[in-house]
Amino acid sequence: NNSAGNLGFFTNNAERMTIDSTGAVTMPSQPAFQATGAGQNNLAVSTTVTLALTERFDNNADFSSNTFTAPVTGKYQLNLLLYVMDVDSSSSYIEALVVTSNRTYPCIISSNGFDQDLAYLTLALNVLADMDANDTAYVWVRPEGGTQQTDIHQANTHFSGYLVC
Repeated sequence: NNSAGNLGFFTNNAERMTIDSTGAVTMPSQPAFQATGAGQNNLAVSTTVTLALTERFDNNADFSSNTFTAPVTGKYQLNLLLYVMDVDSSSSYIEALVVTSNRTYPCIISSNGFDQDLAYLTLALNVLADMDANDTAYVWVRPEGGTQQTDIHQANTHFSGYLVC
């Protein structure tokens, strides 16, 4: 369909891709999501905790129950920004992981190298992950040792992803 200087591509009577008059390409059905942390307090020591998330956007309803499910086989850019507070300096480390069906991607910091508790810490992890259709991706957090006091900040924790190719 070519109207108003835009070129539209349709399948099953639904527009799947548009090239506008400036050359910008939009694909509203392209898999993409962003979820924000729901906040968790006093993460259990030496216990893996699932990170509860709420959606900010989800183009194809591929994200639910804290998990992204790849609708098609491809390479997916996955991004985690984990904002934690009150990290105990006597713990061995704090680790954030993006776990996919094929591989686990860790981000770790040795918190016992600090001379006092960390009021704020942001762990960032970006990965281009190979995922098959129906593979899943989710986030885990693991503080190791120390006092059960670390919190996940709700508004500043984000997990996102999109199909690259």
